Amino acid sequence: MTLSAQYIDTKWTVTAYFGELWFAEEEDILGKHQEFYEGWADGVFYSCDYAGQSATYNTHTIREFLVNKEFELVNQEKAFSKVFAENGLVDESTKVFVHRITCNGKKTVDRKVLYPFITVDGSNKAFYVYEGAIITLKFYN
Repeated sequence: MTLSAQYIDTKWTVTAYFGELWFAEEEDILGKHQEFYEGWADGVFYSCDYAGQSATYNTHTIREFLVNKEFELVNQEKAFSKVFAENGLVDESTKVFVHRITCNGKKTVDRKVLYPFITVDGSNKAFYVYEGAIITLKFYN
């Protein structure tokens, strides 16, 4: 499989987190999965059963991402800088893809959004801001 960071249709495994889980328990997240496949999704953070799922993304360099005001709260303590460095993602020109994944739902109450789901060009890792933590996910070939 060719590695392409904007590619999300695969099975992701939660491998770590940085920060605080405010209301969740570590054992309910670590080792769990989040999977996406052509309009279907199931996992620890989000699900959509072929009910109008769509995904878009914006592209930034790591540097642009880290100074983006939209992610200012997350980056208050340079959290993403630490997480990216710990995962070997230090080239400031590397592309970061910030995905917004939505499910229209079969009923209004079923509508959901998973955002920001972050992938990095040339990496098999993804990051998701959840509660007070940055969740690290990885897919395996």
